[in-house]
Amino acid sequence: MISVLKKTIIVTLIFPALLSASLLAQESSQRLNPYDLLLYHEAAGKVQKVQTPADWQKRRQEIIRGMETVMGPFPGDDQRVPLEIEVIEEVKLDKYTRQLITYQSGPDSRTPAYLCIPHAASKDHKVPAVLCLHPTDNKVGHKVALGLGGRAGRNYGAELAERGYVTISPAYPHLANYWPNLGKLGFVSGTMKAIWDNSRAIDLLASLDYVDMSRGVGDIGHSLGGHNAIYTAVFDPRVTAIVSSCGFDSYPDYYDGAERVWYFGKGWCQIRYMPRMSDYRGKLDQIPFDFPELLGALAPRSVYVNAPLHDSNFRWKSVDKCAASAEPIYDLLGANGKLVIDHPDCDHNFPEEQRQKAYELFDSVLKK
Repeated sequence: MISVLKKTIIVTLIFPALLSASLLAQESSQRLNPYDLLLYHEAAGKVQKVQTPADWQKRRQEIIRGMETVMGPFPGDDQRVPLEIEVIEEVKLDKYTRQLITYQSGPDSRTPAYLCIPHAASKDHKVPAVLCLHPTDNKVGHKVALGLGGRAGRNYGAELAERGYVTISPAYPHLANYWPNLGKLGFVSGTMKAIWDNSRAIDLLASLDYVDMSRGVGDIGHSLGGHNAIYTAVFDPRVTAIVSSCGFDSYPDYYDGAERVWYFGKGWCQIRYMPRMSDYRGKLDQIPFDFPELLGALAPRSVYVNAPLHDSNFRWKSVDKCAASAEPIYDLLGANGKLVIDHPDCDHNFPEEQRQKAYELFDSVLKK
């Protein structure tokens, strides 16, 4: 039998150790403030201040883990099967040829896309490329980005082709003509399927002997395409210039935090987006990633954000708060001034002036 004294000694020695381990585990799992990007968890779980780019990479990896918690995992390279491009139709226009294609984005999955090829592009005259991601449209889908949907300000895929860029505009899952079986293909969200399709579209661009990839590629999108562009660039470092129009505010600020948009099938919680988001209804501060962090995760790359003053979907003041939180990371990585926020006096739109600024950004980054 252990004496009372020995029991007391054992409890005295063990209890602090158990308490310490418990506190350490609690700190390790702590959701870091999304508006303070200069914090990270060290290997032992303790919260530390970001002092160096290497420290920031630890926080960035934590952000990506948070994204995958909600979106599902980004597929491995074993899913990069041969593209097996098929041309469905081809139309020759004044400055470029537009092809409707499909490509094999993964095993048992083909993705439709429009590929626009400037007439000047050739093996001996390579030109840069831009991934053009369309907004929500359940009638014509990715046709909108080519000016085929009758909606002004969304035809950036065509305008950039006229400007001399190869452009590719993939269809978005569960819109218009593209309905992949997400569960059967191993995806828990349409968002991750779209990110993967976009990454494979960049593989396709890299395979073309008339595309110049030496400075990476651009990506651009409006609304749905606006956040799709950000998500894709976080996972694919080949994207070196990002344009997001009317694409985001912080998740707690979305529709001013109205609970009605956080039920399964609503807002961000739709199957074609991230159905797991509904798990955070009533506790939005626990969503394990947010746009302040995603903007930081894009650094030191060039980013242009169009956030209109009268956008009814996303609040411009929230966009500014997100950007202000990301600025210290741009400073840390020597990229001060590469995150630009623009506030045109309009509604949920992408005016010509802002599109021209976006195209000039691509020129400055992608053209020699």
